[in-house]
Amino acid sequence: MTNDTMTNPLYIRLNAGFSQWLRILNFEPTSQRDMPKMLAEFLEYLEGQNCNHVHEIQETHLKNYLTYLYERPNHKWGGGLSRNYIRKYLQVIKKFSRYLTESGQESFTVKLHIKGKATNIKSILTREEITRLYDAVKDDVLGMRDRAMLALYYGCGLRKNEGVNVNVSDILLEKDLVYVRKGKGYKERYVPLAGSNKTDLENYLHYARPHLINGKKEDALLLSIQGKRLSGDRAYVRLQKLRTDACINKVIGLHTLRHSIATHLLRSGMKLEQIQRFLGHSSLESTQIYTHIIHEAGL
Repeated sequence: MTNDTMTNPLYIRLNAGFSQWLRILNFEPTSQRDMPKMLAEFLEYLEGQNCNHVHEIQETHLKNYLTYLYERPNHKWGGGLSRNYIRKYLQVIKKFSRYLTESGQESFTVKLHIKGKATNIKSILTREEITRLYDAVKDDVLGMRDRAMLALYYGCGLRKNEGVNVNVSDILLEKDLVYVRKGKGYKERYVPLAGSNKTDLENYLHYARPHLINGKKEDALLLSIQGKRLSGDRAYVRLQKLRTDACINKVIGLHTLRHSIATHLLRSGMKLEQIQRFLGHSSLESTQIYTHIIHEAGL
C-alpha cells in the first residue's frame, strides 16, 4: 500500500487533521513525518475491508490489521516487519484514537497490546562509556559547548528538540533548575541542575558562549560556530564525533543520552515516579521500559 491510494474523503480529512494535531502538540519532526504515513496505511487497510467510518472500527479490524503487518514484507530492508516496528504502528493507532477524542470527534477504543518488551538495548550507554564520551571533549570553545550539550541531554535527560530549544533565560543557576518550555505536547517542566552539570553550563555561559555569539543577538543557549541556534542535526553530528573519538562502537543519537541517564538513575535507586517527572513522561508506563532494559541488559 502507498499513501496515494486512500480515496475515502473522511479518512483523508482525518489523516490531515491528525498530522496538524502532531504539529500543534510539538511532536518530534520525525514523528510528524512518519506517523501520518503509518496512519494512512491503516486507513487504507480499513478501506480495503469496507470499513469506511470511524464508528465501524471494531477490535477484529485491529487484530486483523496486526496480523497483516506481521505478514507484510518490509519494503525497505526485505523480510518481515520487526515486533518493535509493528508496535509503532499500534502506537500510531492509539494516538489517532486520542486525537479523535481530544478534538471532540467520534473515536474508537484500542485495547490491544503486543506481547514482549519494547527495548532497544544497543542504544544504552554504560556509565563507563559516558565517562569516555566526556573524556573525548576538548578544552576549547567548542569543547565547552559540547560539555554544555552533554549536560542538557545526559545530565538533564532532555529530548532532542527540548535541548536545542533551551534559551539562556531558561538556565536558572540561582535555583539549580533548567526550565523546559517546549516539551512534548508543549508541557513545561523544571529539571534539577547540580554538580558537574551546573559547572559545565556555568563555564559555557561565562567563557565559551560569548566567543560564539560574538556580539550578535541570540536567545538560544546552544550556539553553532556561526553564533546561531544549534540545530538538532548539528548536535547529532557533534555527538557522532565524540562517539568516534571515544571509541564507542554503538549506534547512538541524542535520545540515547536520555535513555542512558534514565537507566542509570533507576539503577542507582531512584524511584520510577521521580524518573517519570524528571523525563516529563505523561504516564508511568513510558518510564517502566527502563526496568526491562536493566533486567535484559544486566546493567
